[in-house]
Amino acid sequence: MRVLIAEDDQVLADGLLRSLRHAGYVVDQVGNGRDADAALSTQEFDVLILDLGLPRLDGFEVLRRLRERRSSMPVLILTAADHVEQRVKGLDLGADDFMSKPFDLAELLARVRALTRRGLGSASAVIEHGPLSFDASGRVAYMDGRMLDLSAREITLLEVLLRRAGRLVSKDQLIDKLCEWGDEVSSNAIEVYIHRLRKKIEQGPVRIATVRGLGYCLEKIAPAASRTA
Repeated sequence: MRVLIAEDDQVLADGLLRSLRHAGYVVDQVGNGRDADAALSTQEFDVLILDLGLPRLDGFEVLRRLRERRSSMPVLILTAADHVEQRVKGLDLGADDFMSKPFDLAELLARVRALTRRGLGSASAVIEHGPLSFDASGRVAYMDGRMLDLSAREITLLEVLLRRAGRLVSKDQLIDKLCEWGDEVSSNAIEVYIHRLRKKIEQGPVRIATVRGLGYCLEKIAPAASRTA
């Protein structure tokens, strides 16, 4: 899952970057409101962590413009002042949650997980597809209850496919979810990651189907008796 941090305090931003990346998120960061608005206008993120006191364009205006574009992206607002007026204004503009500085990083991560689930229309941290399951809180995957040995990139790739199980996911969409700004992941690299992930999950009744020239789809494999009936 991809997160954008809009925060001008670089020390705080660096701490958030490290914590979120350690938790398995793909994370980008901007230090002013204009850069935040530009990024949100042109790229897809799963959660926005937004400081209200941004230079060049404040957080309220960034949020207003985001909602004017009809984006339903979950937004967690960070504010140095615990003022009711700010909370009311932010909620009226479309914020989903608030945290006052200073805050506990463990709580922030929990709120990001909750916002991610809410954005996907799910109340559970566990995603299941037949015998394959993924625990978004612990960033671990299981096949028939047995934990799979997956790299960080494979975990992210599997999460994207699971959240869109039964639907086509293009290579460009996978690259967007796997890559932070400055990363270089080619189309060939995606094929390598898919190949490695296939070897680890296709021991069960699921598969990653390739639609040539279009992308990939996580599917359940029908039992032999059903296929021949």
